[in-house]
Amino acid sequence: MRILNQPVLPNELVFGPPALDIMTAEDILQNVSEVPAMANSKEDPESTVRKKCCAPNIKMFIGVLAMTYFSKSMSGSYMKSTITQIERRFEIPSSTVGIIDCSFEMGNLLVITVVSYFGAKFHRPKIIGAGSFLMALGTMIMATPHFFMGRYKYESMAQSSQEGVLGNMSIGSPCSPSLENTVKQHIPGCERGGEEGSPMWIIVLLGNMLRGIGEATITPLGVSFIDDNARPENAAFYIGCLHTIAVIGPLFGYSLGSLCARLYVDIGFVNMDSLTITMQDSRWVGAWWLGFLVAGSFNLLTSLPYWFLPRELPEDGTLKPQLCNDQSHPSNPPMHQHKPGILQIAKEFLPSLKRTFTNKLFMLYLVANVFMFNGFVIIITYTPKYFEQQYGQSASTANFLIGITCMPAVSLGIFFSGIIMKRFKLDLLGAAKVGFVASVSGFLCTMPYFLLSCKNANVAGLTTPYLGDDNLAFPASGVLSSCNAACRCPEDQWDPVCALKDITYVSPCFAGCNSTKGFGKNMTFHGCKCVLSAGERAEDPAVTLGQCPREEKCSKMFYIYLGIQSLSFFIFSLGSTPLFIICLRSVEPELKSLSVGICMLVLRVLGGIPAPIYFGALIDSTCLKWGRRKCGGRGACRMYSIQTFRFLFLGMSSSLRLIGYTFLWMAITQIKKRMEQQKNELPSNDLELQLSLKESQKHNSNCSVNTEDKDTALE
Repeated sequence: MRILNQPVLPNELVFGPPALDIMTAEDILQNVSEVPAMANSKEDPESTVRKKCCAPNIKMFIGVLAMTYFSKSMSGSYMKSTITQIERRFEIPSSTVGIIDCSFEMGNLLVITVVSYFGAKFHRPKIIGAGSFLMALGTMIMATPHFFMGRYKYESMAQSSQEGVLGNMSIGSPCSPSLENTVKQHIPGCERGGEEGSPMWIIVLLGNMLRGIGEATITPLGVSFIDDNARPENAAFYIGCLHTIAVIGPLFGYSLGSLCARLYVDIGFVNMDSLTITMQDSRWVGAWWLGFLVAGSFNLLTSLPYWFLPRELPEDGTLKPQLCNDQSHPSNPPMHQHKPGILQIAKEFLPSLKRTFTNKLFMLYLVANVFMFNGFVIIITYTPKYFEQQYGQSASTANFLIGITCMPAVSLGIFFSGIIMKRFKLDLLGAAKVGFVASVSGFLCTMPYFLLSCKNANVAGLTTPYLGDDNLAFPASGVLSSCNAACRCPEDQWDPVCALKDITYVSPCFAGCNSTKGFGKNMTFHGCKCVLSAGERAEDPAVTLGQCPREEKCSKMFYIYLGIQSLSFFIFSLGSTPLFIICLRSVEPELKSLSVGICMLVLRVLGGIPAPIYFGALIDSTCLKWGRRKCGGRGACRMYSIQTFRFLFLGMSSSLRLIGYTFLWMAITQIKKRMEQQKNELPSNDLELQLSLKESQKHNSNCSVNTEDKDTALE
């Protein structure tokens, strides 16, 4: 039998919602009065049990919310997996694609505070349902540019040598003095100013922003709804389960991204045999648009059940117990007796904000999360790109391996974090210590990352000098050399070819090739002057399409990196639920929803929005070779200085996390001071506080007696 008369402790009054599970007098009278009616009723007992089992309760809401968490995390992770695909399709730099990525946070912050405060006063399930619908609509809008843009035309000297740039013009040799003028001629369909690129990426940005507006309703309203209606000892466990389900979503999101990256962007409309690029090529663009349609459809399905849920969803199918109130009357429930109006709610908004922002503990927690969140945004957003550039992996392989290795580790870590909270019944200080230890331990596991590096690919004129070229010094010569000077190659082209198994040339023209054989991916080039001048014994070595493969040990380092990353994510995730509980328990109970909304708002303004932009700009600064748009102008980067990229990626994320852990330790110190202060002030509390505590315990005892009588009658 449940024991309901739990006393209210001073620590609970300061550090979080009181752990009470007490029925109102009205509810007890109502439920007890139903017992004789049930006894005298001729209704089938099995039918009564069936109705009770099927009655809406908090567990049903958690099940629906879990599916929404799954769908939103799946669509969000799919967006992260398509960063490089969008960058190449729209021929934009990393800083611009960072703006597209952070538009989700831009939309979220527009409404998060208002939704968190005002939404908690109204029908929360329906508001969450409306937000889920907006998420679905925004996700589908992100795919629409594909249907309005023309076919994807990647830059290729190989295509020029086969078909020519204009119509069916035939260019017999990649190394031709007339090639430069031919490439620079006006391309049909390119209007004035076309070198600025297609503005269709703005539609992707707007769709992602709408997705963020819809997501703003889910976490603050959903979590506060659970904390208000579930038993206190179960709330942390339920939240942990939700976060576990949310982390399963990226497993499917990255897997979906891997599948779509394998499919060519214009699949079904082009002859795949005519393509001269593979998935490992920096010009490859997968079917990025397809995953948004799939994820949007699933978001739409998860938004429907909310419209059929009531406003209150008690845990066990009956009204959730509340504090006893002798003045309550069965015909006049307290929740309807003093229902505040919209004007009264609005008047209390600014004072509530002031109380939240003057809470020193909450502010330290908030600052710590801002720095840590900046580091994690960099990791989550640019890890697939880092794998592609550092280890030479395709976008499909990178997304697939991230999904099957890292996401299960994070999911298990979050699940066990909820179990830890439930098993040990951690208070605020205990939760903060667990979160801190787990975070720092996970960070220490990432230190070997700095040792797992590969060398830059040997690209003639970019990372290594032309072999046998004594006339021009590297790197001042750039991609030009005495062996290709007569070819007059366009310097903004990128169509790499591999020679001698370890030397890559920017294009067949820069290799000085004068003849071709084969078709599509099997095309080879011969008579290459720059290759012959390198001293190769073969009379005419074949030069193949694509960059030369990375060294063998590079692949081994990649798998070691994945293993360490999975372990690090698992350890860090063990502290995820305890850290989140600090946000709820560091403020007064009535400010829980607002505190979550403020936390999410600040994290997006100071972390989610600037991090992809400023780090994208840093990545652009490491670019060694820029691509060229169809109508001219600088496109997406084709090759980076991977050593500089590595130190920026690992160094920036690690530094931000270290600063965050420093503020988190300060927050733990503040919690200790508050607890000591409460213990010292308890004996000297005024008579009014002591009397109120005794009165509360007396009411709790009465509720317990009445509840025990009710339970006995039901049994």
